Amino acid sequence: MYTTMKKTFFYEFLPSKEAEEAAKARGVPYRVTRTLIEIRDINPPPKIDQNNRWKIKKVVTAGEVMNGKLMLTHQVAFEYIFRYLSMEICKHVIAGYKSYIILVDYTDENNPKKLQGQSLFFQGGGNDTYILGWMELVRSRAVCPGDEIGLFYDKSTGTFGFKVLRRGGNGNDNPIQVD
Repeated sequence: MYTTMKKTFFYEFLPSKEAEEAAKARGVPYRVTRTLIEIRDINPPPKIDQNNRWKIKKVVTAGEVMNGKLMLTHQVAFEYIFRYLSMEICKHVIAGYKSYIILVDYTDENNPKKLQGQSLFFQGGGNDTYILGWMELVRSRAVCPGDEIGLFYDKSTGTFGFKVLRRGGNGNDNPIQVD
């Protein structure tokens, strides 16, 4: 059977006797803790179909365009991104630090463009969400609210793939300008 490792959180709901006594000595209640761990996955990771690589599909909101920060859910980050990253990078991202990325824009399939810079990063957000900084891409592709985009993480190159799948409400005629 083919198995891989994936990341998940281990929650400690019941404290050890030492942790309980330490919390009592400090005069504070015990708080549930969580630790990032790797577990053996009985299901193989999602396969990347070269004809349909876009495992993460999202309709972009106005806030994501204006802020240059694309919000990703916990499930999406753990299923399609974290399983391919090292534990060190995952812990760094979950702690809220930026991990700078290379993003390949496949919108023009015949001429994919590699982008990298200070505005392209992956980091943890609040409430178990994750942020993909993409301001440079918003500017170069004139991404508008309502556009549907596709993303994937390419473990062979260590890059994020991007494509505008469908133009939404504003279209190309009236893009939101971001400076």
